Amino acid sequence: MGRRKRNLRKKRWLMWTGALAAAGVLALGLDSRLAVREYRVESAHVTVPVRLAVLTDLHACFYGEGQADLLSAVAEQSPDLVLLGGDIVDDDPGMPEERALETVEALAARWPVYYVTGNHEFWTGRVEEVKDRLRARGAVVLEGVCRTVEAAGQTIQVAGVDDPAVGEAAWRAQLSAAAAGVDGEHFSLLLTHRPERVEDYAGLGFDLILAGHAHGGQWRLPGLINGLIAPDQGLFPRYAGGRYRLGESVLLVSRGLARESTRVPRLFNRPELVVVEVVPAGA
Repeated sequence: MGRRKRNLRKKRWLMWTGALAAAGVLALGLDSRLAVREYRVESAHVTVPVRLAVLTDLHACFYGEGQADLLSAVAEQSPDLVLLGGDIVDDDPGMPEERALETVEALAARWPVYYVTGNHEFWTGRVEEVKDRLRARGAVVLEGVCRTVEAAGQTIQVAGVDDPAVGEAAWRAQLSAAAAGVDGEHFSLLLTHRPERVEDYAGLGFDLILAGHAHGGQWRLPGLINGLIAPDQGLFPRYAGGRYRLGESVLLVSRGLARESTRVPRLFNRPELVVVEVVPAGA
């Protein structure tokens, strides 16, 4: 009987230890604190560093009173430009649109802000109104154009396109128009919501392509699985989040800022603010 009791106690101890370990791993995996992910991109088209803050897939999520947590994180990075890669607003009435507009207004009060739509802005059924409200808050809305802007005392080109929800023909026309504005003499970037359209982006002449939409594949196992599932890519998406090479271009895919708006919780996939430092080649 003594041996049986000892074995039973051992089994219970192992069960409790395993349960506590699983709970600890789960708690770590469900960490929804904002992360800052930095990338460095070299270019012969810049002579001094240019810092870009990239925000995608906010979905009007809550980041503290007055969005202070997110705004403080951006300010700490001292960006030269702020780029909004779509789904800043959400079509769910439970996600207050004013929260997203408040975020954009606060950003635009301090930095030049450029914005493209995501699919959720179209899903609101009033995308043009959303664009107008963002313009009123200070954002520059890019719809198939390439703007020449000043950043860190030098000239760069910022292009952007609507989400393909605008219609396939219209989207392709916007992409062609945006690419036509690239002069090849200055650093150029394309701001787009969708990362999976790599065949359409490759060879257009952009130095940098910035996208979101994939939400980091929702569930990750770092070092093993970069993402489990992503919209428009399905299971084990190739472009869930991170850095990719498209010929002469660099594609950076943000894992996005969505957290309480997602039906499936993020696992080992913290919401992120992306910061890109574009530096002179060889720096």
